[in-house]
Amino acid sequence: MARIAVIGSGFFGLYLAEYLTLKGHTVSVFEKEAESMSHASYHNQARVHNGYHYPRSVLTAFRSRVSFPRFVAEFPEAVYRAFDQYYLVGRKLSKVTAHQFASFCQRIGAPLERAPENFQRLVDEHYIEESFKVHEYAFDATILRDLMLKRLAQLPTKIAYNTEIIRVRGGGAKHRDHALALLTSDQAALSPDMVDGFDHVFNCTYSRLNYLLAQSQLELIPLKHEFTELCLVTVPEPLRHIGITVMCGPFFSVMPFPAVRHAGQPLHSFSHVRYTPHYEWYERDHCPVDPYAVLAQDPKHTAWPYIRRDAARYLPLLDQTQYHSSLWEIKTVLPRSESDDSRPILFRTNVGLKGLHCVMGGKIDNVYDVLAAVERELQL
Repeated sequence: MARIAVIGSGFFGLYLAEYLTLKGHTVSVFEKEAESMSHASYHNQARVHNGYHYPRSVLTAFRSRVSFPRFVAEFPEAVYRAFDQYYLVGRKLSKVTAHQFASFCQRIGAPLERAPENFQRLVDEHYIEESFKVHEYAFDATILRDLMLKRLAQLPTKIAYNTEIIRVRGGGAKHRDHALALLTSDQAALSPDMVDGFDHVFNCTYSRLNYLLAQSQLELIPLKHEFTELCLVTVPEPLRHIGITVMCGPFFSVMPFPAVRHAGQPLHSFSHVRYTPHYEWYERDHCPVDPYAVLAQDPKHTAWPYIRRDAARYLPLLDQTQYHSSLWEIKTVLPRSESDDSRPILFRTNVGLKGLHCVMGGKIDNVYDVLAAVERELQL
C-alpha cells in the first residue's frame, strides 16, 4: 500500500482522498484555508449537469449523462430538485439552432420537451427561437461538503487545515530514493514524518495548479484563468422555482443556488457569458502569479447592472430581479475548451517528479472521470 498526499480539499480532493483511503492507502490531505470546499467547489453555478449545456462537445455531454444519475444517487441529500429547468435557444447570435439543440439532446439521450405555454408567454420571441423543459438539478455545496467530511471522519484519513503547501520536492525520505516531500508555509506546525516520504502527491489545487508547480521549479501546464463574478439574486415570484439557461452564445443563466437562502427561499445565481468573466490571463511558460492574490487584491466592481439589462431583453420579467451579493472566484480551464466549450478533466501523471500528479475538473460530475483515470493510469 502507498503513502499519499492530496493537496487541496475541494470536492475533488476530498473525494479522491476517500477513494484512495478505501483502497487501503495511507492518505493525508493538506488545505490552505480553514475549511474545505471554500473556493471553486462553492463559488460556482451549482449545476448538476445532465449533458444539455454542451451541444458543441458531444463527449462532454455524454460523460455528464453517464455521471448525472450516479451523482444524484450518491448524494441525494445535497441535490436540490424543487424547480423546473428550462433551456432556451437564442434566435440571434446563438451557435446552435433549436432544431440542432433538439437533435443533439436526442443523440445523447437527454429528455426534453417544449416548454409549457405559461412559460412561453414570459419570453420575448424576438430574441428566443424556442424554449425547452429539461431534466437537470442543482446541488447545495455546504451539504455536499458536510457529507464528504462525515464520510471521511469514519476513515483514518488525516486533514491538515491552514496548511499551505508551497513546494514539492523529490528524494524526501533518506531510505526511499523516489519518495516525495512537501514544504509548508509553516513547517514547524507539522511533524517531519507528516510531510515526508510520500509515494504519490496529488495536486488538486485547481487555479493554483501551476503556482505550486512554479514554486517547485517544475514545468507549467497551459491553463487559462478568468476572474469571475457570480451574482446572487432574488428573482420575481413567477420565476422563484425556475432555472433558465439561454443557449448557446453570449447569453446568461439563472438558477437556484441552494446553499444561500433569503426569507426561507434559495437565492438564484445569475451568470452571463459576456459579463461574468471580468478579465482573463494565460499560463504557459512564464512563472505565474498566485491566483488567490489576484482574487484578494481585485477591487471587485460588480457587473450586475449590465447583466440585468441584457437578460431583460430575453425575459422582460427579469428586469425586476433584486441583487444581493456576488461570489468572486478564479475560474480555470484548459485553453482548448475555448473552441468547443468542452470540459474534459485534466489528469497528468509524474509532472516533473515521479509520483506528482495534477488533477482538475471543470464541473462537479467530472470527479468520476478522475477516479477512472487514477485506476487506469496509476492502478491505485
